[in-house]
Amino acid sequence: MARVVAGKAADIPPGALKRVGAEGGDIVVANLDGRFCAMSDTCTHAGASLSEGKIEGANVVCGLHGAQFDCASGRLAKFPAKVPDLRSYRVSVEGDDVVVEA
Repeated sequence: MARVVAGKAADIPPGALKRVGAEGGDIVVANLDGRFCAMSDTCTHAGASLSEGKIEGANVVCGLHGAQFDCASGRLAKFPAKVPDLRSYRVSVEGDDVVVEA
């Protein structure tokens, strides 16, 4: 697996989403009150970038049609997404860096 540095933890504040480019496709990193999660960035409903959405509770909400995915698991939490689950990724904080195991 490739390791991708998503950025500095201080640059991804609580409630923020950040799109990160990776070899297999873009990833969205979410900060849930200091806990970082990552999953595929493309909504399975209409192909929108989830990084352009928002966080509600423990879910990322797609800004296009409102599909919701659990930040930690990538599981579909609310339709209209077509494919139920997104790939999730392990995230760690190493020093000041947020690192995604892509």
